[in-house]
Amino acid sequence: MIRHQGDLVDSTDSHSPDDVVRLSSVSRTYGNERNKVVALDQVSIGFSRRTFTAVMGPSGSGKSTMLQCAAGLDRPTSGSVTLDGQDLGALDERALTELRRERIGFIFQAFNLLPALTVSDNVALPIRLAGRKPDRDRIAEALHQVGLGDLADRRPAELSGGQQQRVAVARALVTQPAVIFGDEPTGALDTRTAREILHLLRSAVHEGGQTAIMVTHDPVAASYADRVLFLVDGRISHELRGAGPEQIAEQMTQLGARAGQVTR
Repeated sequence: MIRHQGDLVDSTDSHSPDDVVRLSSVSRTYGNERNKVVALDQVSIGFSRRTFTAVMGPSGSGKSTMLQCAAGLDRPTSGSVTLDGQDLGALDERALTELRRERIGFIFQAFNLLPALTVSDNVALPIRLAGRKPDRDRIAEALHQVGLGDLADRRPAELSGGQQQRVAVARALVTQPAVIFGDEPTGALDTRTAREILHLLRSAVHEGGQTAIMVTHDPVAASYADRVLFLVDGRISHELRGAGPEQIAEQMTQLGARAGQVTR
């Protein structure tokens, strides 16, 4: 379903057969009946192939919980999550771990590189953890994609913060995953370097065929996405498509005021 800029999104939104990730009536609660906290409340949304989605909302709106459930890092209290044709709820922990290694790439604000390993070995880590021998040509290709082909033998401490995040992007791309999840991937970077990382993500989506889902608080970062989803109190409020930083920032200000919070 194509939605115009600023249209409301119904939580019962229909799904596309091309969805790589699909949440259907997903709720996630914590605590017992007396002190229950609802982090996600009946969220239904799909993420199609070759799309880049930013997820935003006031603090405590459920952004990180939504990402964790979509990536199989947390299990919903109710509802279902399908990723690359697999119902995550039907998988045991071993199968879920294998799926994450094979079909998901992760990029976090903290680069999460192992300091004792070279750049090349850090990129190869998901393949080694899956019990396979790394394909050196594939490692070199991933490093070339992010502009680090000549730094394969360096250690993370010898790199700038932007270069370390490029290594993290290469590590996320090396298994050619169906979807890349980013949790504030540009939060620790300067403006120019953040822009470079966002261009890499856009390229992975529109040229490499991946699907990217990124949680961010930055309207400029969100403007690189094809669409921006806004969460409030665990529910999708609405979405914007093709919006610039100013419109996104204005929407965040309105949501923060509505929730009685100061957006960060």
